[in-house]
Amino acid sequence: MRSSTGCIASRAAATRAWRTSGASTTDVEIAPGAHHFSGFLSLDRQVALVGDCRALVDGAVPAYVPVVRGGGKMHVRMLCLGRHWNGKTYQYEPTRTDFDGLPAPPLPAEFRALAREIAASAGMVLDADLCILNYYDAEGRMGVHQDKDESERSLAAGVPVVSVSLGDTARFLFGGARRRDPVQALRLESGDAFVFGGPARLRYHGVSRIVPDTAPPALGLAGRFNLTFRQYDL
Repeated sequence: MRSSTGCIASRAAATRAWRTSGASTTDVEIAPGAHHFSGFLSLDRQVALVGDCRALVDGAVPAYVPVVRGGGKMHVRMLCLGRHWNGKTYQYEPTRTDFDGLPAPPLPAEFRALAREIAASAGMVLDADLCILNYYDAEGRMGVHQDKDESERSLAAGVPVVSVSLGDTARFLFGGARRRDPVQALRLESGDAFVFGGPARLRYHGVSRIVPDTAPPALGLAGRFNLTFRQYDL
C-alpha cells in the first residue's frame, strides 16, 4: 500500500450531537459527503449485532478468506449478504462461484433498517440490497481501494456506502479520488458508523491495522466485525 499517511482528521470540522438508542453520537464531516459518526450504536445494540454477526459467519454459508486477482489472499474473513462479491472477477453475483458455489445468504431486514437509519443521519438515502461482512483478527487489514463494483447508475447517483464497526478499534485510512492522494487516518471504534456518498462516493479508503484488546468487554469479541452496506442498483 503506497498511499501517504496524513494526520488524524481534525475535530474542528463541522460537528453535530446526535442521540441514537441511548448512545451519545458525534457527527464529524471528514470531507463533503463523508461523515464519521462516533458512538452511533449503544452498547446494547452492539451486543445484539455481534451476536447476529457470529451466527452469520459460522452459519450454513460461512465466512471465508477470499482469493483475489493474481492469486493473493485477503487479510479478512468475508461473508456477503444479499449479493456475493467475487474477488476474482470484481463483480457481484447470486452465488459464490469463486469459492463453494453456495448462494449468498439474504440480507436481514433489520440490517437494511440500520443502514437506512445511519444514511439518513448523514442526510442521505440508502436502500441497501447487499452487505459485505468482514471479520478482522489482530493481523487483519485492507489495502486502500475504491468501492466501484456497484452498477453505473448507483455510482453516478452517489448512493452512499454505510460502514459499521464492532469490536476492536481500526485505523481507517480515507483518501481522495486518486490512489496517490494523501489520506487521513481515523480511529473507528466499536459502535462507530462511517458514511461516504455523493462527491465522496469513489474516494479511496482502507484499514491499515487493528488495535488489539480495545473492544468493549461486554462484546466478548477479539478482533473486529465490519459491515459495509451498499445499493447495487437504483
